[in-house]
Amino acid sequence: MGLFLLFCALAGAVQAGIWPEKLGGAQRTSVQPLILPDQKLWLEYGLEEAEQAAYALEGKTFQAQAVRLHDSTGAQAAFQWQRPQTARESDLSGLAAETAQGALVARGNYLLRFEGRIPEEQELAALVGVLPRLEQSQLPALTSYLPAANLAPGSLRYILGPVSLEKFEPRIPPSVAAFHVGAEAQFATYLAPGGDLKLGLFSYPTPAIARERLAEFQKLPGAVVKRTGPLVAVLLSPPNPDEAEKLLAQVRYQASITWSERVPSQRDNIGDLVVNIFLLTGILLAFAVVSGLAFGGFRALLFRRWTRLQEEPVIRLHLER
Repeated sequence: MGLFLLFCALAGAVQAGIWPEKLGGAQRTSVQPLILPDQKLWLEYGLEEAEQAAYALEGKTFQAQAVRLHDSTGAQAAFQWQRPQTARESDLSGLAAETAQGALVARGNYLLRFEGRIPEEQELAALVGVLPRLEQSQLPALTSYLPAANLAPGSLRYILGPVSLEKFEPRIPPSVAAFHVGAEAQFATYLAPGGDLKLGLFSYPTPAIARERLAEFQKLPGAVVKRTGPLVAVLLSPPNPDEAEKLLAQVRYQASITWSERVPSQRDNIGDLVVNIFLLTGILLAFAVVSGLAFGGFRALLFRRWTRLQEEPVIRLHLER
């Protein structure tokens, strides 16, 4: 019986791997692993662990779900996929959306969902501080190259591999996207006269690879394609070719260069430089005086003991006269 109770306690400790006992003023009442559908897509996004918990606060209960992914890119991709269509922007985080029932937040490599209550900013900050294996790398810049005008709300979808590509844009074969060379893609839908336009923006490690992929995208039926830097923008069978050209014209790649900033040291201080010059000059003068006195004294001593040194060609000033 004792071993059974110990096993149950250890199992509960293992299960409670993400959610803490207290969340703000709420007390955790239960915790269990979270079973997610679309496992292949979650695994492509970097799924590591998923857990759900129930909390009680002032007689009311609410649910909380947490999904830990490999990195922040996977968390952003999952946030775009899981965001409710009717959700509005939230100030809880850079990637956060709210509904009347709760909130969806991506922070670092975590996707957090709250149902029945929207947490306060202080509570979320305290939670993030205790999340295990939190990774907060920079979000991918690919989304920033999307045109902002006429973007359909909730239409963003991030592509990390063949599974997500097949789910969100099956008309593009994975062999054309070439994920084996490090490709990623951002899809978005734009409102336009004559019909919506679905834009796919593929990112490649180098412009040369993008140029090679451009030729493959152009072979797709009805494809309108543009390359800018290492990016390839594609629209498949747009209902309005003129609007498609206008949208592609807004996609522009601008290289971002980061300069290594040199940290100043004491050698860069002009005051220290002048002081060091005077110190060096004083040391050289002292060395010259000491060396001259030593040399002259040594020769005077030899001159008194050996008169034959008088015949040596040494210049003498005869100051005693």
